[in-house]
Amino acid sequence: MTTIENTTRTDLQFFPVAGYIGAEVDGIDLRDPLTEDQSKALIKGLHHYKVLFFRDQQIDHAQQIAFSRNFGRVTASHPYDDEAPTEFPEILKVDNRDYERKFGVKAASYTNEWHTDVTALVNPPAVTILRADVAPVRGGDTSWTNLAAAYEGLPESLKELVDGLRAEHSFGGRHPIFKSDSTYGAKVNKAPLISEHPVVRVHPVTGERILFVQPGFTNRIVGYSRRQSDAILDLLFDEVSKASYTVRFRWLPGSIAVWDNRATAHLAPGDINHLDVARTLYRTTIEGDIPVGVDGRPSVSISGEQFIGS
Repeated sequence: MTTIENTTRTDLQFFPVAGYIGAEVDGIDLRDPLTEDQSKALIKGLHHYKVLFFRDQQIDHAQQIAFSRNFGRVTASHPYDDEAPTEFPEILKVDNRDYERKFGVKAASYTNEWHTDVTALVNPPAVTILRADVAPVRGGDTSWTNLAAAYEGLPESLKELVDGLRAEHSFGGRHPIFKSDSTYGAKVNKAPLISEHPVVRVHPVTGERILFVQPGFTNRIVGYSRRQSDAILDLLFDEVSKASYTVRFRWLPGSIAVWDNRATAHLAPGDINHLDVARTLYRTTIEGDIPVGVDGRPSVSISGEQFIGS
C-alpha cells in the first residue's frame, strides 16, 4: 500500500499492482463530489502510476461526467460517434454487440491492437475514464503499458534516433480492423483525421519522455520509405508491448479505470470475439494538449481540427 504525499491529509490509499504501472485506489466513493484534496491526490497518483483502478463504484452517466471533470475539460464522446445519449453527449458506449454492425467485423472493440486513444487527433485526449456496466464472467480483460518506461528501456543510441523522428497517425494505423465499406469506414473516409506527432513526446506535467507510437494509430515514420518505416515501427512496437511494462485488469460491474492517455497505450480484449457474451462499458475523455517533441516542435494536423471539451 502506498499513500501519495499531499499538502493535506486524505483517506485515499493507492495499492500498486504491477512493477511499472497501475494502482488500485481505495477510500473513496465516486457517487459523492470529490474534495479539492482528493482531486489533487488522484491527479498526482495518476501521473505517478499512469492508470488507476476503482472497484464497486455504482455510478451513472451524470456522476461519471462529474467525476471526469476533476481531470479537466470533458470532450464530446468521440469524433465519429453519433450515437451518444442525447442528454449525455460526453458518453461513448463501448459494447461488443455493436461492433459487427459498425465495423463489418465481429470484434470486442475498435481495435485489438495496442493503442493510445485517438492519436489521429492533433490533441489526443489527456485522460480517459472507462466504467464497466456489463462484464463477461470470463475474458474481456484490458491491459495497459507504460510508454515512459518503454522509452527508458531503449538503448541510448536508439533514443538518439527516435528523439528526432516524427510519425503520422490515422485511424487503424497500418492495418485497420474495420472494413472500408463499413459504417465506421465511411465516417473515416468522409472526414479523415490525420496528424503528425513526435515519436517521442515530452509529458507536459512530469517532464518524462514518452515513446508516443502504437499499432492502433501510427502508420508511418515521416521521411522514410515504407520498408524502412515498417522496420523502425516494428522495433518500437515490440518495446511498447513488452510484458514487463504492462498491467492487466479484470472488469466487473462497477469497475472503473482512469489512465493518463499521454503516457500509456492499452490493449482491448480479443479473447471474447468468438464468444456469445455481452461487454458494455462507458467512456469519457479529457481534452488534451498538443504534443511537443524533445526538440520543442509541436504536433501538426494534416486533416482535422482540435477536439475541444467543455
